[in-house]
Amino acid sequence: MHKILFMNPSIKSQFLISDSITFLNFGSFGACPKPIFEKYQKFQLELEQSPVQFITNTGVRYLEESRKALGNYVNCAADDLVYITNPSYGVNAIAKSLKLGPDDEVLTTDLEYGACDKTWKYYCDKVGAKYVCQRIELPILDKAHFVASFAKGITKNTKLIFISHITSSTALRLPVEEICALAHENGIPCFIDGAHAPGQIPLDLTALDVDYYVAACHKWMMTPKGSAFLYVKKELQNAIDPLVVSWGYDALFPSKSLFLDYHQFNGTRDYTAFLCIPAALEFMEQNNWVSVAESCRTLVKQNAATFYDTLGSTPHAPIDDNFMLQMCSAEIKTTNPEKLYRYIFDNYQVEIPVMRHGDKVYLRYSINGFNDQKDLDTLFDALEDIIKTTDLLKK
Repeated sequence: MHKILFMNPSIKSQFLISDSITFLNFGSFGACPKPIFEKYQKFQLELEQSPVQFITNTGVRYLEESRKALGNYVNCAADDLVYITNPSYGVNAIAKSLKLGPDDEVLTTDLEYGACDKTWKYYCDKVGAKYVCQRIELPILDKAHFVASFAKGITKNTKLIFISHITSSTALRLPVEEICALAHENGIPCFIDGAHAPGQIPLDLTALDVDYYVAACHKWMMTPKGSAFLYVKKELQNAIDPLVVSWGYDALFPSKSLFLDYHQFNGTRDYTAFLCIPAALEFMEQNNWVSVAESCRTLVKQNAATFYDTLGSTPHAPIDDNFMLQMCSAEIKTTNPEKLYRYIFDNYQVEIPVMRHGDKVYLRYSINGFNDQKDLDTLFDALEDIIKTTDLLKK
């Protein structure tokens, strides 16, 4: 198969990332293109020029417009979404609000994001509930294999299923559609951590029929940092307590939605990042982002075999769109992940995460519209050099 050598140079010129860095870590915090960042700065300037009017009046209208645009993008009612600063915030809001008791169980996989694991463990430990991390046998053979493996963890005490749409350290797209259906067949609500989903894959929350969904916009939607959303099914919204109790509780002038009153305003903060959703959607439309994402997935897959071979590793699942999108992860052999990360960046100027997950360590590359084959070749050359000249990485 002929490899894609270059992405559209006009796209690369629209990002602010330094030319001195080979940036292969879009999955951690994203990166904001110039047109979206300029819109962000305009909102911030408007905020500072008239802070009171912006926070209490014009900014509120902007928020409503932004939620409508996001609702259209993920196919749900705008009032079923609230903006939050990051997915961890949303996971905390749901975990704190669920009325778990002794021996109740929250079922998840052993592939989840560490901060979410810690959140659920904290709230479960407080009441004597159990956070059950179902072991997923790798490599995953197909969707049916995954679902069957996960379903073994369901018991009469399972009160919630919590699962990633796309995992962090292993970079796997999980079959959440089948897991939502499985949950509802068993009368169990389903909560999906979609931190990596919006902007990377089409998202239809109505069709998914999920009970709770949290996601970042500052990753693959490319908005400024600190921009995320929490979706809750309408019939469940009033049970979600605010993490910060503020003017929305027992509001003097309540809106049509207790969900919005409780969660939209929780004290003074700069919420201009939330207002950039329409600009991000416009940027993606103008640059034919569906096609860009498809090219990125192709580049990821075309280089997967070289990546695994260089590291002496094997895929976690079939290398196709069912499981692999714009990120590829490999288990690596190293005794000092933190030192390896620093060594890669300091000596080769390659930005790529080296992640601990339980007793394993993973290296993950991410590809977006500004990346090309040269970036991955730079990575592979660096890895081969490190294997030959240091003891930081073993094949």
